[in-house]
Amino acid sequence: MIDQLLSVSTRNALSKLTETVNQGAASAASQVAAPGQPSFDHVLSELASSVSGKLQTAEAVSMKSMTGDVPTRDVVNAVMDAEQSLQTAIAIRDKIVQAYLEISRMPI
Repeated sequence: MIDQLLSVSTRNALSKLTETVNQGAASAASQVAAPGQPSFDHVLSELASSVSGKLQTAEAVSMKSMTGDVPTRDVVNAVMDAEQSLQTAIAIRDKIVQAYLEISRMPI
């Protein structure tokens, strides 16, 4: 149901973030993270999971508000929290892509 409610740009942003995480996981597979510290791909995958969870929570709260079980204030808070998380994830994705493009332009 959440896919039907998300706009096309939001779905594209989430899919691009997931692709970025998967590419980071593939490149990080050859490197070993220091013991006790999370790897870069692990941090990005947790970010993607967190954003997805907040979007699903916002959807669930919105659906409950239609039956009158949840006050409007809680719906607004959940939706705003989900939007803020999504905007943060998009900004991080954009920075990762920008860094990749900058590195790829460096002369060898």
